[in-house]
Amino acid sequence: YVAAVYEHESILSPTPAALVDRQSALELMGRNLEIYEQQAVAAARQGAQIIVFPEDGIHGFNFTRSSIYPYLDFVLHSHSVKWNPCREPYLFNDTEVLQRLSCMALKNKIFLVANLGTKQPCEQTDPHCPSDGRYQFNTNVAFNDDGMLVATYRKHNLYFEYAFDTPPQPDYQFFDTPFAGKFGMFTCFDILFFEPAVNLIKQYNLKQIAYPTAWMNQLPLLSAVEFQQAFATAFSINILAANIHHPTLGMTGSGIYTPVKSFTYHNMESYGGKLIVAEIPVITTDYETNLDKTPSRASEKGNEQSPPQFYAEMMYDNFTFVPVWGEKGELQVCANTLCCYLHYQKAVLTDELYALGVFDGLHTVHGTYYVQACALVKCGGLSFSTCGQEVTDATALIDFQLWGNMSTPYIFPLLLTSGITLEFADHRGWKNNHYFMSKNRTSSGLLTAALYGRWYEKD
Repeated sequence: YVAAVYEHESILSPTPAALVDRQSALELMGRNLEIYEQQAVAAARQGAQIIVFPEDGIHGFNFTRSSIYPYLDFVLHSHSVKWNPCREPYLFNDTEVLQRLSCMALKNKIFLVANLGTKQPCEQTDPHCPSDGRYQFNTNVAFNDDGMLVATYRKHNLYFEYAFDTPPQPDYQFFDTPFAGKFGMFTCFDILFFEPAVNLIKQYNLKQIAYPTAWMNQLPLLSAVEFQQAFATAFSINILAANIHHPTLGMTGSGIYTPVKSFTYHNMESYGGKLIVAEIPVITTDYETNLDKTPSRASEKGNEQSPPQFYAEMMYDNFTFVPVWGEKGELQVCANTLCCYLHYQKAVLTDELYALGVFDGLHTVHGTYYVQACALVKCGGLSFSTCGQEVTDATALIDFQLWGNMSTPYIFPLLLTSGITLEFADHRGWKNNHYFMSKNRTSSGLLTAALYGRWYEKD
């Protein structure tokens, strides 16, 4: 099928904390919706059957709970009502944004997923009801090619979004398409947690995900395209990921991902939006992970001088590192219960410092979640203290096998090369209770090769 995602540079309110009336809010959102309309037309012209728009793309961000109120549409989060906002605009008040999105889908005969703010009144008898008598949700909506509202999803893992409420229970939302079966939906930060993202995929055996996001890139392990690809690979699914485009805020990185191929956009240099359209296969069965060429446990040579261990902060976590010196070698480094092993061979020696790092613990900055990570990274400079810094360019070509005795089945294989480009591992999978990945010869310099494990039970 043909899919489209649009990385949108949203027109933002210069004063998001100021209180405005509904008319002014609609005016600002209308300017973003005009761009959406143009992109829906362009996508449909290229044969796209579905288009996904980013999180916060219509209304923007940095609102307070009260200042976002005029920007919120009313939406009924129930399956009892069959509603086509374009054809039946009179059914509910405050649904102007939904009407425009619905009409876009209808006019272009395209399935459409977008993100907006929604409101829902609640009774004081409801124990979760906020004191102002209403819920405010960060919501994805999906419309079919006739403009019918077919699914609504309320974001569960809010990322410091004080204007919004967490829904009382996780939403498991998916919708059916004639061209690729069921599509699930979740939003941005949700991708790092078991509920509802992983549970949704597992419980309903979903193979396609529509994923609006407003992601701030964080190298070396959580750049948008890097993690989006790892997620598609880990679960053998297709992901249509639409990010927002605000380079000054570190926000870019969208793509259409299959378990074996990615069509991505990452651009920190220029402004404006970007439409990605790609034809991808419908996934019906699981891809088999390649299990040959697996490393055997490294034979420890007792007589060699082992390189020094050091500690450095990476992604706000205290990693234990060993330097990756010389042309080739075998390394191991451990922390808590996790040991990471590396066989490596450099094509040529460059004056770049690489290190093998391990972290097994609770990550506590910008969210709390338990990580088990084995990471081969290029350091920011030549001193140990620069390991873990954000680096975007590298020249060293390294053949490697990386493996670790991970305690969780949820391992995201990250492989990032110079200029924030992506590669796929040659082989990856489980062998003898170790997860491994190997790669011979990346096409450009290696930035990050990592096994990023999420041990959800320990969150």
